[in-house]
Amino acid sequence: MSKTAIITGSGRGIGAAIAKRLAKDGFDIVINEVSQEALDTYGAQTVQECRDLGVRAESYAADVSDYAQCEAMVKWAKDTFGTIDVLVNNAGITRDGLLLRMSEENYDSVIRINQKSVFNMTKLVGAVMLRQKSGKIVNLASVAGLYGNPGQMNYSASKGAVIAMTKTAAKELGSRGINVNAVAPGFIQTPMTDKLTEEQRSAMLAQIAMKRYGQPEEVAGVVSFLCSDDAAYVTGQTIEISGGLSM
Repeated sequence: MSKTAIITGSGRGIGAAIAKRLAKDGFDIVINEVSQEALDTYGAQTVQECRDLGVRAESYAADVSDYAQCEAMVKWAKDTFGTIDVLVNNAGITRDGLLLRMSEENYDSVIRINQKSVFNMTKLVGAVMLRQKSGKIVNLASVAGLYGNPGQMNYSASKGAVIAMTKTAAKELGSRGINVNAVAPGFIQTPMTDKLTEEQRSAMLAQIAMKRYGQPEEVAGVVSFLCSDDAAYVTGQTIEISGGLSM
């Protein structure tokens, strides 16, 4: 039987790169986005690109910050594919602003989508994996969760929490053959970084030892390793993917 991977927030960007890499590795793929409109706009292309790699790929619209919607998606995935062998908690947003100017709404929305979604999906998929006595869970954290970042109190808090949740889940699920790890990307070239001014780009690059942005595919490569048998004895870890940002 083929193995199946669910990647949340995977219609485009880093999530799409992870989906395509896992499809290349032979996993059947569930592409998730927050709405059917998002899937129709850009997720359908990612689904087709996964199918072109010779695997089964389907999409499912669900707001992963909503427990009931997560529950319905996980049930659908289990009924449709038979197993859920990999979960990648990738969905996330930013609502940046300095602490004293940040609205309560912007704080709460980032915590809900970036952090509660990890609780929802890890709990529900973890139950499936416990019955299977196997599984891999990879959470997308961030260097902001490791070191903090001005203007990102909400985002840093959410990603720091994801790292702590990763360690806790690894301890709770490890005895049943389930590995739980996280990756912490730094500055990755995405549509968001493309919008930065030249001055902002130069300031960021000056902090990076390798003097370049990372690519989504480089994040996907590390996730691929964590989902492979080569990482069978790796759990509770957070791997930084930042080109030497923190050195």
